[in-house]
Amino acid sequence: MNIRGIKQELIRLLLELGRDSHPNEFVALLIERDGVIDEINMVPGTITGEDSASVFFDMMPLGTHLAGSAHSHPNGVLRPSDADVHFFPRAGRFHLIIGYPYRMGDWQCFSADGEPCKIEVIA
Repeated sequence: MNIRGIKQELIRLLLELGRDSHPNEFVALLIERDGVIDEINMVPGTITGEDSASVFFDMMPLGTHLAGSAHSHPNGVLRPSDADVHFFPRAGRFHLIIGYPYRMGDWQCFSADGEPCKIEVIA
């Protein structure tokens, strides 16, 4: 799977999810089509709170289009926690952290090993 970028409207949706979920975290899986991340999957049974969000791996969708994950940090810190770094490899290659106050620049992409990485935003 070669990822070329992520749709700008999906970034906007993720920022809105952060605002709507605040002060709790949200978590979603990122889905790609034709090399562009353009959809999310809100996994049934997900548990959210002020300090964490958990996905039940048994409920993750089957298929080859899972690109990674997105979740919010209501504290605004755009760095993965130890729990995030443990989760990332199980959910794909690209992981977005969406931070308070949820404006267009309040997100960061990370690789499965927790290192910052660039991803093109496609209009």
